[in-house]
Amino acid sequence: MVMGGALPPQVMGDSSITTQWCVQAKSKNKKKSSKKDKKSKKKDKKDKKKSKQSDKATASSLMSVPTIGKTTTTTVVPQQNTNALLAVTIPKGVSNQVLNYQAIRVNFNPSLRIPNCVAYELTATMVAMADAPGHEVRKNYNYAKDKSVKTCPENWEYRGSGYSRGHMAPAMDMRWDKTTMAQCFYMTNMCPQDTKLNNDHWRVLEERVHRWAKRDKRIMVYTGPIMGKDPKMIGKDKKNIAVPDAFFKVLYAPDQGRAIAFIYPNTPCPGGIKKYAVTVAEVERRTGLTFSNAIPKHQCKIEDWE
Repeated sequence: MVMGGALPPQVMGDSSITTQWCVQAKSKNKKKSSKKDKKSKKKDKKDKKKSKQSDKATASSLMSVPTIGKTTTTTVVPQQNTNALLAVTIPKGVSNQVLNYQAIRVNFNPSLRIPNCVAYELTATMVAMADAPGHEVRKNYNYAKDKSVKTCPENWEYRGSGYSRGHMAPAMDMRWDKTTMAQCFYMTNMCPQDTKLNNDHWRVLEERVHRWAKRDKRIMVYTGPIMGKDPKMIGKDKKNIAVPDAFFKVLYAPDQGRAIAFIYPNTPCPGGIKKYAVTVAEVERRTGLTFSNAIPKHQCKIEDWE
């Protein structure tokens, strides 16, 4: 039985009548289908328009980065040029060039040839990926000049200086992705750092930050140099790259409303991290930088982080 319409003529041996009925039926169906198609096309156009608008809005604040390994999931990294929490105000008169890499924002000083401040958001997802089997391996990456930055140092300019190429955004936090790992090895992310400090207590602090981000879900990390009035210089002719007197690291956990900072002299630093804990306000005073007003400026309780 045919439901929902007239029955076809049951004419034995007269195919012309049957054919005529089929043509009429098809014609009716085409008209109905045509109306449905027009409505469907209009709806598709509206849906596509909404989808494009949604995609544009999302793209303006987020970027998807493929995870390592064979998994098909993605981790979402806030774009550094639209993440208001990562904005740092540089003092007037201080040379500054903003570089928005995939996962880090570098405020680079073209005159001193070191960063004024390097900022990034470290999430629990990134930490898990960075620590997972198959993560990017540090030995596979070399220090490199960012060719888009005119005054970026060359790798060889640190040789024989007695200082390490000290990462401001550490490779430990960036090994979840090839691009982020390569970019953290740009010389725009480096400062001349005491070798013992770099390999010892500074590394311990970086490991704590890595662990805290896993626990707190996300942490905003700001790192950079504290300059003296007449800094020592290294590089070509020993006068091109400024050597910091000390280094700061500011941490802010937005979900917990918790902040703390650390200042380490650019020398071997004995003692635990509690000895070097300070307020964010103290870092602002020593550097002239201004961090987001969302960050509590006067907290300094290491117990809240440990």
